[in-house]
Amino acid sequence: MEKFKIIIPCLFGLEALVSKELKWLGYETFAVEDGKVSFLGDFEAVCRANLWIRCGERVLIEVAQFDAVTFDELFEKTKAVKWADWLPKDAAFPVKGFCLKSTLASMRDCQAIIKKAVATSLSESYGIEWLPESGSIYQLQFSVMKDKVTLMIDTSGDGLHKRGYRRLSNAAPLKETIASAMVMLSFWKYEYPLCDLFCGSGTIPIEAAMFKRNIAPGLSRDFSAENFSQIPTDLWRIAREDARDKIRNTPLNIYASDIDAEILPIAEQNAKIAGVGDAITFECQDATKFISTEHYGSIISNPPYGERLGDKSECEALYRSFGHTFSKLKDWSCYILAADEDFEKHFGKKASKKRKIYNGMIKCNIYQYFGEKPKK
Repeated sequence: MEKFKIIIPCLFGLEALVSKELKWLGYETFAVEDGKVSFLGDFEAVCRANLWIRCGERVLIEVAQFDAVTFDELFEKTKAVKWADWLPKDAAFPVKGFCLKSTLASMRDCQAIIKKAVATSLSESYGIEWLPESGSIYQLQFSVMKDKVTLMIDTSGDGLHKRGYRRLSNAAPLKETIASAMVMLSFWKYEYPLCDLFCGSGTIPIEAAMFKRNIAPGLSRDFSAENFSQIPTDLWRIAREDARDKIRNTPLNIYASDIDAEILPIAEQNAKIAGVGDAITFECQDATKFISTEHYGSIISNPPYGERLGDKSECEALYRSFGHTFSKLKDWSCYILAADEDFEKHFGKKASKKRKIYNGMIKCNIYQYFGEKPKK
């Protein structure tokens, strides 16, 4: 099967994790850049990447890349691409993208020119003047970065963070991709307890259970490329069957709590939809009152922070109280997502390690506190 360049865009700070995921799938990355990871693959790889990638945003096929500093150049080089190799004559092909640090600075003008160039190319290839656009949607994406134009086809449709299990959520839900990243960056072993003491709608414990049970995050949703004429339906069927065969019924001890009693039924429902309801115990509790007689557990949480929820001074007080609570858990590890650059001062302890990540437009850190390793 012919190979082509596939791009996985991701949030800044998650590139290494996406690269690791691709390696687990058997693919070698050839470019890891800010906000994206690239590898060579075929249509089978498109199916598998959509089903399995936990920390990426979507799966894009790169169709062309070239330099352009004038609109005429953009039109002619886009038109020269063999679009009929990718788009059937009835394809709907909306265009979206962005321009950054480039001579061609108008996103709307670039969008219109690329649309016209693709339409002209298809009209000439198929010998028709009018394109009905009544068939499957092939979402075209472009980026114009430092005068380099990249033209892509989105194979995912909805972003990969939309797993399909979170029907309802709290006011400021954590993105599933970030929750997965926090779990993957932790040293939590399934033999030991995992706790999320600010669980909200349940994203972190659900992602943790799905990860440890090897449940493909995209197994319960659809992708736009399932309607692409170039991809045989058998490829999707085989990829899904393979994913189902890889699920493990690993026993897990995951505890999820929140001080908001009204959000917990929603979290429980989300966990059931995700197929991991049996792995998670939900309880209404104040995080600062948490105690445990178990050993070598891990806390992975996204407590409220000033820019997101509540008052900043209240959040600082919460961090101090929570830090005091954690200090009593001598052999536990803790992984906290926070936007406050002074989090360590409020928490009362310097992190063993911290990792920068962007939660939307908010710069955050994952503060990692490593506890004692279990005795062999």
